[in-house]
Amino acid sequence: MSAARGVEADLRAADGEEADGCPGAVATGPVGCEPDMAVATPGERADAGVAAVGGEGGLDAGGPGGSGGIADVHPGGTGDSGTGAPRAGRNLLTDNPALYEARFPDPDRLAGRWAEDCLRRHGAGPRVLDMGCGTGRDAAHLHSVGRAVTGADLSEAMLAHARAHHPGPAYVRADLHGFALRDLGRDDAFDAVVCLDSSLLYCHTNDQLDGFLASCRRALAPGGLLVAEMRNGAYFLGRTDLLDAPSVNAFTWQGTAYRSTTTLTVDRTAQLLRRTRVWTADDGTPPVEQRSAWRLLFPHELRHFLAAHGFEVLELHDGPGPRTEPPWAAGELPGTATDQDRLHVVARRTH
Repeated sequence: MSAARGVEADLRAADGEEADGCPGAVATGPVGCEPDMAVATPGERADAGVAAVGGEGGLDAGGPGGSGGIADVHPGGTGDSGTGAPRAGRNLLTDNPALYEARFPDPDRLAGRWAEDCLRRHGAGPRVLDMGCGTGRDAAHLHSVGRAVTGADLSEAMLAHARAHHPGPAYVRADLHGFALRDLGRDDAFDAVVCLDSSLLYCHTNDQLDGFLASCRRALAPGGLLVAEMRNGAYFLGRTDLLDAPSVNAFTWQGTAYRSTTTLTVDRTAQLLRRTRVWTADDGTPPVEQRSAWRLLFPHELRHFLAAHGFEVLELHDGPGPRTEPPWAAGELPGTATDQDRLHVVARRTH
């Protein structure tokens, strides 16, 4: 699969969705690659619930990780009806965490293993915050290798699923745009903050990004690490392959056939990648429209924000990573280019 195809899958994911196919669901057409997150609005981890705490998913209000600013609607959701026009509602995938995990399985815990590799290579201590944890899969993996993990997200549905299906970490509701240790139920600082699947991009404005980074700095012990993985805004400079035509995806879950039509646009004024998705179902419910958005951050811009908040950038590259094509494999070291569709950063709190 080409780098462009990898991004295509990623962007067409339902707010944080992650992989093709799913046990118990039949999917046709390309499906996205970033899990939905709940980020607190505006945003998504897919939808964003934690304002992020959540993926790429990213949905309006929650999805693994944050509600970055997404307004999702799903068949059967609330909203205007009787007009024949799509109505707004909740997020089909992040409102149904089991469906989310089925449609975007990650049996090898690739994102969690990549994050652990970064932490080990840079000597991070055991206390880890997974901001935008979504369903808790990555947090649970980090816990399984001996780390003391707190998973934070804005989506109560995702957090409930995480507690039931991925026990071990402490799961708390928090807002990506601003949080304190007391919000996370802790008195002592973390050794690392992990923010995967574009949850960071639910910070749509400079104030929101400042709020996130300032919160990370306060939550980290001196020398603590910030590990993040996201879409690369630089990829859209001169490239239109993801914007040229709508994409259509279909899948069946619990006897209902769902179909989505997705359109991506670049809002240059707001510096956002916007996605509009219309869901239809064969069970007679009216169509619903979901709107999501992610900040388009550029490599040098991200480096500047990190430096302004007292972070030293240790790594900044476009791969290999958990969402690249080909994906990261154990033992692979980071590259140095920042041209492709994903951006990976490891930064250390300097003092």
